[in-house]
Amino acid sequence: MSPTRTAAVLTVSDGVAAGTREDRSGDTVVELLEHAGFEVVARRTVADQRASIVRDLTELADLACLVVTTGGTGLGPRDVTPEATGDVVDREVPGLAEAMRAAGRVSTPLADLSRGRAGTIGTTLVVNLPGSVRGARESLTAVLGTVPHALQLLAGETAHRAETTT
Repeated sequence: MSPTRTAAVLTVSDGVAAGTREDRSGDTVVELLEHAGFEVVARRTVADQRASIVRDLTELADLACLVVTTGGTGLGPRDVTPEATGDVVDREVPGLAEAMRAAGRVSTPLADLSRGRAGTIGTTLVVNLPGSVRGARESLTAVLGTVPHALQLLAGETAHRAETTT
């Protein structure tokens, strides 16, 4: 398995963390990633608490080149995944978040209410997906074709290397 094909999945949900809800969106994300050739090396669940999300994002970024979150991207009072992501990313990748919302908009105008972000922590790409199964599936599918190239660029594998002159 290429080191640029490792992924971690973080489900952000009070209900799933408490054991009162099934992690269907996390299952969907793992299935899509594995089908796309990623090795899912870690999977966690965390409650909707900003500090806990920050901790897990930081730890997972050390384990995988792609960290995908699901949940906590809406307008609810406890939806803080985008804020936690903003606390830890070095650089934003707004085009991925825009692509996810655009893809979701085909099915429902409610996709515009998703505040999911994408960015980098060092050489790791972080992508926030909605918590619904449909939203997670549509959003991840929208960017999955672009993600491998992004990971190659983050790993320094690019044909666009600057030439030095002497």
